[in-house]
Amino acid sequence: MTTNKRTAVVILNWNGADMLKAFLPQVIEACGEEGEVIVADNGSTDHSRKMMAEVFPHIKLILLPENYGFAEGYNRALAEVEAEFFVLLNSDVEPAQGWLKPLLAYMDKHDEAAACCPKLLSYRERDRFEYAGAAGGYIDRLGYPFCRGRIFGDVEADRGQYDNTVSVFWATGAALMIRRSDWLNAGGLDGRFFAHQEEIDLCWRLHRMGRDVVCVPDSKAWHVGGASLEQGNPRKTFLNFRNNLVMLYKNLPEGELKTVMRSRRLLDGLAWLQFVMKGDLKNAAAVRKARKAFKAMREELNEDRERLAAAAVTDDVSGRLPVNLLTAYHLKRKKTFAALIANLKKN
Repeated sequence: MTTNKRTAVVILNWNGADMLKAFLPQVIEACGEEGEVIVADNGSTDHSRKMMAEVFPHIKLILLPENYGFAEGYNRALAEVEAEFFVLLNSDVEPAQGWLKPLLAYMDKHDEAAACCPKLLSYRERDRFEYAGAAGGYIDRLGYPFCRGRIFGDVEADRGQYDNTVSVFWATGAALMIRRSDWLNAGGLDGRFFAHQEEIDLCWRLHRMGRDVVCVPDSKAWHVGGASLEQGNPRKTFLNFRNNLVMLYKNLPEGELKTVMRSRRLLDGLAWLQFVMKGDLKNAAAVRKARKAFKAMREELNEDRERLAAAAVTDDVSGRLPVNLLTAYHLKRKKTFAALIANLKKN
């Protein structure tokens, strides 16, 4: 499927007919002449396909036979699209008018950049950052992700404090622009993740290939969030714990692998205990199930480690910060990105 424009904005939908009907007109208008909007339906069982045919017959539609999840769904959908740039966009995102222009302008001036994202704000509280990406993502030395504007569950108000364009470790998959060439060179998303943290894994691989990932706050979008799995859902807990371990095992430098994985075994055990003490046995079981699933994948992950190490040009990647986020947040009470960085500079 060849697009008529440089940028293909691809929305992966699964049983989100109401979201599409509400947000798609705004997306089409916001993209203007810069991007062609395409919907990929991930095996929906609601009336999504019927609604698209009736309400948006002019929008190109990719029909996938089943729900492959976010990661493999996008792999299969984008395999059918040809454009210079891909934009992965959640169905519950309202982009600002002309939001693609700053992203494209940056990418055109910076050949070293593989991917970029807008500043992501909350749809419900429009002057606050949104959990899924805020103003660009990072991870600590043990693999815990956080953002400019969000550390764990603490989300800041947007007062312009992160309005500078910066290199980041990861760009949110809710609104991610990536060069098609880099997408292909990196091999797309890891379909085994199904959903959650697959974009962090992709960005880590891009960094190791010597490519850059950037947040461009001149571009803005508002995200509803939690449309597929709400916070505290055991399925989400399972995916986050398992996928984070898989990502670490695939990408960590050899000299750090054993130390980090031992630390995570202990910390995951403490997370399991915390759920038990709260009486949340479903999420406790999800943590244990995640670790078992990761262990079962170890053999094939060893093959990934070797392949990725052979392709890597560096393990010194920007945005993976030398900080223990749990200690900084819970013991030192560093609840904002600015406070975290200030403390890091002191040390």
